[in-house]
Amino acid sequence: MTNLLPREPSLLRLDLKTSKKIEINHRRNKEKDHTELLDDCAKRFRYQDCKDEYWNPEAYSLLYATPLWEQANASQRVLLNQLYWVAYYSQIISAEIATIFYNQTSAAGLYGLNDFRGVCDMLDLESAQERSHINAFFTISEKVEEALFGERVFSYDMRNPYAQTMIFPDTNRLKNMWRSLQLRSFALLSSGSAFIASQYFTVRGLRTLNGKMVQQRLSQFYQKHPDQENAPIPSAISYYHYMDESFHFNSSCIIGHDVISSLPSPTPFEKLVGNMSIIGCQKDHSNFSAVVNGLFWYEPALFSPIYKILRSDIFSMGEREAKEMMSLCFCRENEAIHSSFDTMTTAIESYKKFLDPLDYVNQTNKNLSLMRKMNIEKYLQNNQRALTRFIAPINLI
Repeated sequence: MTNLLPREPSLLRLDLKTSKKIEINHRRNKEKDHTELLDDCAKRFRYQDCKDEYWNPEAYSLLYATPLWEQANASQRVLLNQLYWVAYYSQIISAEIATIFYNQTSAAGLYGLNDFRGVCDMLDLESAQERSHINAFFTISEKVEEALFGERVFSYDMRNPYAQTMIFPDTNRLKNMWRSLQLRSFALLSSGSAFIASQYFTVRGLRTLNGKMVQQRLSQFYQKHPDQENAPIPSAISYYHYMDESFHFNSSCIIGHDVISSLPSPTPFEKLVGNMSIIGCQKDHSNFSAVVNGLFWYEPALFSPIYKILRSDIFSMGEREAKEMMSLCFCRENEAIHSSFDTMTTAIESYKKFLDPLDYVNQTNKNLSLMRKMNIEKYLQNNQRALTRFIAPINLI
């Protein structure tokens, strides 16, 4: 009978500190898993039960601090607050669809190494949780938009992970095709390269950083609610989601910063792919939105849904009045624009700190050079050109 040689331990197994981080993060996430609570919330939600209440802190309302917000009455402000929830978590759905898929392709790239099962098990749990998150967000968003508009405004049918991650991007058909090809290529590469698989979590961590800041504040609405048992269900969902995502962000940090050090040095090609993926994240985050402070949507892509909201029974604006209001909100400096740009600036600085320890990251990415090109003047110019085309049939005063 052949005597098998003992397996040589991996660098991850020898790195007791990182191995312990993985074990603790996975165990605590299982112990505090909010899947059942989220599923229960989705089943119990009735818009009629909370249609007259705020679901988020007031500052997290659609078009908060714009001229529209300043002119809105109390009931309109409540609806704008609720629509922020719908819009924000519609974007999170798209991000989490991609997360489920790339968790699995990355796990495939890592599972081929000795002693990496713990990492993969941690990702399996997260993917199951993401499906629960998506279901809860879809359920509430669809019911709210059906009640208010009778049609979709920010929500959408289920999409595949090769679609644009940003649901209101600066794009066209050719850009969408190229993006899909890039995502398909990255999926293939991450499933066959442990370094690219781990590096995905650097990108996931970047994409989560700004969301972590916003979602913490959204979760506080439920945490500080004087009657949590009767708090609006969407606010409870915000809290449960944030609690799950706190562990997911820990995973991104552990894999993207610590586990990656337990791998062989990346090849020049792997470094190139890693930096290209970070550049892709910069491109996605190179805009800011006064409609939804905290998201990187391209404002002209939002003109149509915002126009629909202004013409709806919520505001009952005529064609000219609606387009004049859009000009005030998007083409003239106001508090909302400055606040949203400040959020983007904060994101840039947090991204820089996140990337600083990583040797393979080039200077364009470490300095967030693409994101830094955006400013308020450029934002206004983009909006003015796009709104001129959008309102061409109407002569504004």
